[in-house]
Amino acid sequence: MSQHKHSHQHAHSHQLSFDDPKRYALSKQCTWTSVLVNIALTITQVIAGIFSHSQSLIADGVHSLSDLISDFLVLIASYHSKTPADDDHPYGHGRIETAASLVLGAILVLTGVGIMYSAAIKLDTLGNAPPVTSLALWTAGLALLAKEALFRYMLHVGEQLRSPLLIANAWHARSDAASSLVVAVGIAANMMGFIYADAIAAILVGFMIVRMGLVFVWEAFQELIDAGLSFEEVASIRQTLIDTKGVQNVHELRTRKMAHRVLVDAHILVDSKISVSEGHSIAERARKRVIDSHESVNDVLVHVDIEDDAGYVEDVPMAFPSREELLASLAKVLDGLPDYDQVTLHYLAGKVEADVLMPYDALKTKVAITKANQLIRDRLTGHAFFSQVRLAANLS
Repeated sequence: MSQHKHSHQHAHSHQLSFDDPKRYALSKQCTWTSVLVNIALTITQVIAGIFSHSQSLIADGVHSLSDLISDFLVLIASYHSKTPADDDHPYGHGRIETAASLVLGAILVLTGVGIMYSAAIKLDTLGNAPPVTSLALWTAGLALLAKEALFRYMLHVGEQLRSPLLIANAWHARSDAASSLVVAVGIAANMMGFIYADAIAAILVGFMIVRMGLVFVWEAFQELIDAGLSFEEVASIRQTLIDTKGVQNVHELRTRKMAHRVLVDAHILVDSKISVSEGHSIAERARKRVIDSHESVNDVLVHVDIEDDAGYVEDVPMAFPSREELLASLAKVLDGLPDYDQVTLHYLAGKVEADVLMPYDALKTKVAITKANQLIRDRLTGHAFFSQVRLAANLS
């Protein structure tokens, strides 16, 4: 348990922040490495597949070609997604990575279907096909080692940058390694006399490509429709907000992803009688705690409530007159009393409560206080706006 926790913390200690200038450079270096490897593999596998009469090796070469296309998509997306927020894109350009993942997934699906269809058509003519040579087996083994090494390198960089697109591309390389393993087995079986093995391996490779493409499409689609985080992640964010001093409860907590970042909206419940500035201070503390405690969270929008507005029903009035109109109505309630120094209004349960600060001379005797309170109670009976008016003497 402790060893797992230690390695988890060690991994996080090597992650780069989203604003680190090294982020794009490292992403670019990683992707160009993948580009060069996939160019070499595509050329080698296709040529070797032609000369060795291996349909599955050619299919694996096409698979490597799809990787090459995806690498260029990653380069383009990484370049544009690092562009800072502007007037047209106030939340930044991170969704470019999401769009690129969607396109990549679609390319993989189409590529895989094409490979499966071609292999299935050629199954009928295998009796006249020349035997697969050992060149195909050696090439498949070389491709397997190269793709596995590429996967480990890209996954390391993707986790360091916390980039879903790089991590997706890394697992794509792992699927390529698996497909190369299938190809190697199919070629070996073909050389042992099972003439259908090579074509069947090609169909399996096509199926693996389609499956991975569908996964990319689904995940990108979920992000584009603003699917929220998992229940566990949302519960953790909620607990962080509730643990903030001054926060009484949390409701209407919403999350959504934007590439490698997470945006959070939350309504926090605070004491109804505190000042606006204190409520703002509590909200800022809550916001900072979430960002500091959850590495993937980029921004938190905190709305301060003094009541659980998620529990309102339709018959509770939600709109109040302006402050000026309320003060004019309050003046009628206070008619006959000295002018007040200050009024604080509290909008609670569909009504308004007022704290009225009056000159000390107006409330310096018990008789004056009793008379004023009785006058106010009589005038508040059935009042349209005010449920309570509290008087206090200004001692300054």
